[in-house]
Amino acid sequence: MRTKVLLWAAMSAFAVAFTTLSIGRQRAFNTGRFDLGNMTQAVWATAHGHFLQVTNLSGEQSSRLGSHFDPILAALAPLWLAWPSPDMLLTVQAIAIALGAVPVYWLARKHIGSRHAALGFAIAYLLYPATEWLTLNEFHPVAFACPLLLYAFWYLDEDRLIPFAVFSLLAIACKEEIGLVVAGFGVWYMVSRRRVKEGAGILAVGVAASALAVEVVVPHFSGSASAFYSRYSEVGGTPGGIVRTLVTHPLRVLGTAFSRGDVDYLGHLLVPLGFLFLLSPVLLLAALPEAALNVLSKNPYQASVHFHYTAGLIPPLVIASVLGAAALTRRRPGLLPLIGPAVCLLAVLSNFWLGALPVWASLPGGNGFQHSATHITAHDRITARALALVPANAVVSATNSLGAHLSARRRVLSFPRLDDATWVAVDETNGSYLDGTGPLPMELDVAALRREPRWRLVFEQDGVLVFRRAGSDSAVAVSTGSRAD
Repeated sequence: MRTKVLLWAAMSAFAVAFTTLSIGRQRAFNTGRFDLGNMTQAVWATAHGHFLQVTNLSGEQSSRLGSHFDPILAALAPLWLAWPSPDMLLTVQAIAIALGAVPVYWLARKHIGSRHAALGFAIAYLLYPATEWLTLNEFHPVAFACPLLLYAFWYLDEDRLIPFAVFSLLAIACKEEIGLVVAGFGVWYMVSRRRVKEGAGILAVGVAASALAVEVVVPHFSGSASAFYSRYSEVGGTPGGIVRTLVTHPLRVLGTAFSRGDVDYLGHLLVPLGFLFLLSPVLLLAALPEAALNVLSKNPYQASVHFHYTAGLIPPLVIASVLGAAALTRRRPGLLPLIGPAVCLLAVLSNFWLGALPVWASLPGGNGFQHSATHITAHDRITARALALVPANAVVSATNSLGAHLSARRRVLSFPRLDDATWVAVDETNGSYLDGTGPLPMELDVAALRREPRWRLVFEQDGVLVFRRAGSDSAVAVSTGSRAD
């Protein structure tokens, strides 16, 4: 009973802490239209009768499914009606990931045979740097795949295939590649449980689900092949191209996969788990596809524990560590009383160097990743006042850091795209998502807008500007720290 109380206390502390940190980052304008705002718009649109509709970078209304297969977003629409705020998304994400500690505890208790060791692994999951950063990296539906896959594996381990199928399908609905993790669970079931027929079926369904999502659903809604193929142009571009490159130019693939940055990334994933997963190697096959996608990508964010691309990696790595610890304690029973405290200690040390908790910034040698991420400055308060001027139903063009606060509407554009916008919100101190792709620096776009007689500057203070299109329905008094006209 005591370990269960401690387990729920740990999960509650995690959920409260990371909800507070996530909402604090949002209040401090350390989120963006991409990605929190984009998800907010998809959920808002679904709640208002426009299923997963978003405004893309070209200013067109399109389906979220044209970018990623994550229909689970639609399940959040009823919650949006009850709590219409991006804070709801951040809160639900933190709670969902915290609940993943339950199946970790169950698995460790079953296989290691110790409630204290089980509690140690559950706490280690919560303190695992990748888990914390997944929770804190704005909001992404793929984050739900992490706890869902953990529950799915628990039921597979219990030979309860119907609830396994339910949780697996929910996980697959979180992102297109998650089916490959489920397929890896099928391989484990075939080899470890000798359930060849059932395991082969799970393998086939998982691969088919990912193939269908990537090759059918995304192209159907986008009108073309996945835009994310370009991230793999150096190793073949498409899944078939990568396989061909692996056969014809294996050194090119290996060189891409094991660059210095990729090796660091793999170390950040693997060292905090103490390499216990090596004692359960079959289950590592479930992590291999996601790991390969990340290290082969040209997008540097994918090969970092600070982003959401670890969602499909955490469950198989943590589960394999639990099963590896079970194998170790069977061989060396004397280690049983030590395994729980050992994984906890390793988790704390790893968190000190790599984790997301801002408390470490005050200690010598601790990381300062989150030292000021939730600190609300005078500039942030000015920005909040400026955004309050923008009507809730207006079409708005905004820079990225402002877009996360303005996306709960039918149309929201990325500045400097104006199209049918009637309002523009710009933070000159924090650039636009399109700065790197547009022909002109943001400063020139703002200068042009100032000169344009169709636009009236209605707010200007501390680098935050709000413009209203002349003749638009809403009227507002000019509010400036200095003269705007």
